[in-house]
Amino acid sequence: MLDLSVIILARNEELHIRRCLENILPVVKEVFVIDCFSTDNTAAICREYPRVQVIQHEWPGLYALQFNWALDNCPITAEWVLRLDADEWFMPEALEELKAKLPALPPDVTGIIHKRRHIFLGRWMKHGVYPVKLLRLFRYGAARCEQRHMDEHMELSRGRSVEFEYDFVDENLNDLGWWAHKHVDYSSREAADIEDILSSSAAASGIDGQAGRKRAMKERYARQPLFWRSFAYFCYRYFLKLGFLDGREGFLWHFMQGWWYRTLVDARQFEKQKKGSANTER
Repeated sequence: MLDLSVIILARNEELHIRRCLENILPVVKEVFVIDCFSTDNTAAICREYPRVQVIQHEWPGLYALQFNWALDNCPITAEWVLRLDADEWFMPEALEELKAKLPALPPDVTGIIHKRRHIFLGRWMKHGVYPVKLLRLFRYGAARCEQRHMDEHMELSRGRSVEFEYDFVDENLNDLGWWAHKHVDYSSREAADIEDILSSSAAASGIDGQAGRKRAMKERYARQPLFWRSFAYFCYRYFLKLGFLDGREGFLWHFMQGWWYRTLVDARQFEKQKKGSANTER
């Protein structure tokens, strides 16, 4: 068993939480589920497992605030901490890699980068955006979650990161109606993030590898014309990055996540600009 604690933020995740826990519990010391007063069986399922602690905490409005609260208030006893979502799980090869490599890392290594693969409608989206490389595993006290509305990354305050070979998986089992509703909510937060980018020239700091490059690309994207940029982004993913090779599921994924959602974000910004213009003219 690894000297590793896991933090999972959850609300109404009974569809996913058992899969997540049974995947990670065999290799970790303890799991903290920060439950935002679920109305389903999420908390009850978690309490079936002896090394899982359920801590109820009201949602503060941002993911980063909730996760950093967990870092500050959970009785963490392990050397390492893993940030994991309820609908995520580690490939068997990735679990074996953790067991083989984590105990032998030198003290100056304080963060681990893994590749994330998306499974959408039962199919791995191999093209378009894969692999997304994220720092999710870090030495306790060496990282915090950055304060953003969306696309929050872990930022190291000391040491360096290394990249592991194998993937963790993002596989949400809810239907497309749930997915669309979630992204309607996301769009307002994404629009707020883009406005923050446009109002500041400061580049992100402390973000490793592809995540840092992705943030730089997002800053360039934010400065492109509304509506054109969402269409161009879809074409980039679907044609240039070969998203069409992932079949009908791939078309839906890249159209909905790469074009429809991005157009909705643009519409939010356009709506706000129109309201601002109307207020100025009064």
